[in-house]
Amino acid sequence: MFLYKIEIQMESQHASLILLADSDESAFGYVEGHLARHYVKAPKVLELAIVEKKRVEKGSGYVIETRGSL
Repeated sequence: MFLYKIEIQMESQHASLILLADSDESAFGYVEGHLARHYVKAPKVLELAIVEKKRVEKGSGYVIETRGSL
């Protein structure tokens, strides 16, 4: 199993998705379902890219940077 960080470019915004999957193909396959559950109307996806891929082990994770102050 791998932990994926996937960047999603949509028509009006950009998002990151962190998910657990067995392969790159299955990771891409899960994206549509996550978007459908997250948004009231699923957005049109322009581009998907795997930014990072890590084998799952204790402590695996990602730091998600944001712009601006909190």
